[in-house]
Amino acid sequence: MSAQYAWSERFPARHPVTEGSDHPAVSPLGDLYPPATEAEVRELEERLGVELPPSYRQSLLFANGWGSDDDCRLLRVEEIGWLRDVDPSVAESWSEPKPENSWSVPDELYFVYGLEQDSIHHRGEYVPDTLLIGYWGDGVALLNPHVRTSEGEWEAWYLAPWLPGANRYRSFWDLAMDELRMRYPS
Repeated sequence: MSAQYAWSERFPARHPVTEGSDHPAVSPLGDLYPPATEAEVRELEERLGVELPPSYRQSLLFANGWGSDDDCRLLRVEEIGWLRDVDPSVAESWSEPKPENSWSVPDELYFVYGLEQDSIHHRGEYVPDTLLIGYWGDGVALLNPHVRTSEGEWEAWYLAPWLPGANRYRSFWDLAMDELRMRYPS
């Protein structure tokens, strides 16, 4: 596992999981499920027809989902799918052009991350093609295959009804680390 995505350092289990156990360990973000196998992750990639981004792929090999409730829950490999297939109503409602959301947002507004980002500057036309990976509060965590880094990372999104658009991150790793910082400020 790449040290760049050292999931075990970020999510130390308070109760170790024994191999073959279905009982999850507890982490700062909730229950961690036993790791997905390499074969399960490859099967997911085959089902989706894509290679998963490295940080997300490695997270599945560390824990096949986390969270025991809908407050903060990442899906297990068997639950992950394209938003348009898994939750078509969400895909449709978020991809409809709105007057304040003209297609398409210019790159100079779109490719802004961090505190300077304005969530309204997302590209709704990408929504149906996003990968649904989890639920946080009343929103969804998504991976956007339309925006990839040279390392193969996909842009990660958080969409919620109270946001005028999407909170976007350069990668799944960045989204997960931001969630940790919000829940457990140093």
